[in-house]
Amino acid sequence: MHVAADADTHHHDADHQQTDTAQLTQKEIDRLFWKPDPARAVWLGALVPGMGQIYNRSYWKLPIVYGGFMGCAYAITWNTTRYTGYKNAYRDLYYDMRDGTVTEDPAKSYIAILPEGYTIERMGGVDTYSTRLNDWQNTSRRYRDISILATVIVYALTLVDAYVDAQLFDFDISTDLSLNVSPQLYYDLQNQRTAEVKVAIAF
Repeated sequence: MHVAADADTHHHDADHQQTDTAQLTQKEIDRLFWKPDPARAVWLGALVPGMGQIYNRSYWKLPIVYGGFMGCAYAITWNTTRYTGYKNAYRDLYYDMRDGTVTEDPAKSYIAILPEGYTIERMGGVDTYSTRLNDWQNTSRRYRDISILATVIVYALTLVDAYVDAQLFDFDISTDLSLNVSPQLYYDLQNQRTAEVKVAIAF
């Protein structure tokens, strides 16, 4: 009786081990043949930039994605700060010119923003300096807007990349694929000799 019981126990343990092995093998098979869903990749990337690349397991692209966003964020911050400074300086100088109270007081925004060692006179006088402040203001605003547009483009490119990467996830270029480029000469209808390049792809 004990022998039979032990045999049944060993048989049950063997079956349990085989079942675990079969389940593990199935998980490995699922992981091996996993293919990303392009729509899901785009949806995740739209919610959180970079998630599309993570979902596609293209982890090496993350430094590029986040580096692009960090560069755009820095450009937006820098140009916004410059734009605000020039705008305030131009506004304050405009009112002081109107009231006849233009001064070299360092507390004034249009003096504080001057490059070190420069004065209004060295900038060409009040009128010239006012024009320059207005030009700098407009330039900074344009660069800020370009930086914002660049951020939108980077965001869109991450979505396009996530979609294309998911679509081509299991795309395989055969080792037999070859490209042959060779020059050729042919005669046209007027019997004129013409040179051309022939490109042949074999697969």
